[in-house]
Amino acid sequence: MYKRRNFTWKDGKTLQLCDRTLIMGILNGTPDSFSDGGQHNTPELAVQWVQQMIEDGADIIDLGVESTRPGSTPLSAEEEIERLGALIDPVLAASTVPVSIDTYHAKTADYAFAKGAHILNDVWGLHYDPDMAAVAAKYQVPVIIMHNSKDTDYGDIIEDMKAFFFSAIDKALKEGVPLQNIIIDPGIGFGKTEAQNIEIMQRLGELTAYEYPVLLAPSRKRFIGAMLNGLPPEERDEGTVAACITGVFQGVDMVRVHNVLMHKRALAVADGLLRAE
Repeated sequence: MYKRRNFTWKDGKTLQLCDRTLIMGILNGTPDSFSDGGQHNTPELAVQWVQQMIEDGADIIDLGVESTRPGSTPLSAEEEIERLGALIDPVLAASTVPVSIDTYHAKTADYAFAKGAHILNDVWGLHYDPDMAAVAAKYQVPVIIMHNSKDTDYGDIIEDMKAFFFSAIDKALKEGVPLQNIIIDPGIGFGKTEAQNIEIMQRLGELTAYEYPVLLAPSRKRFIGAMLNGLPPEERDEGTVAACITGVFQGVDMVRVHNVLMHKRALAVADGLLRAE
């Protein structure tokens, strides 16, 4: 049920998937993200937040510089690289854990991996930029393939998601990405209604049944706010914990969250209950 992976990079950083749920801490180097835009978008603020998240228990730092909230203005690859350029060197220098790059532009990914980044987190799951799989293969980095859609018109939503994943995985393998480097993410909050997000959360076991590790990223999403009578993003952490534990009980391997410390404590108990021998 739970996957086992061992990743090692040239700079000596390692990541192990085995006996506990891993935590990916969110570093938004953006002025306009839905939850914490403008809070960590200078080198000094970014480094402070990286150090705090690692102290709190983050296993991975996920660095993104373009907001993907509904209604946000997309950046070109050139604009994204310019914004990322101010942060990536100090973040990589400060981080004692692997750093993933949240981008759907192959040029941005190539820039980041040439700098020494460790993991690709593509919110369009290798479907947006035709060169992205080749970049992941070039650097032999783990690839997080997130499900996304331009609309919410599905048949059976899980079956449609599987088709999306298998198409992306086939593309990745053909480009030379090792099977062991592939991670999938159901893309909670992306191209889905609130009801569809809830259905996916209830059916995560249909995705964790496959050989690919699953990253769950529900942190402070709108469907949680709706379930909490309209609470704003900064007040949705307890709801996020509940969503993440729901995923852990169905076999997810990693969670992507804003509040690392709260999840570190909650997951220590959940993993202890589920994985104790």
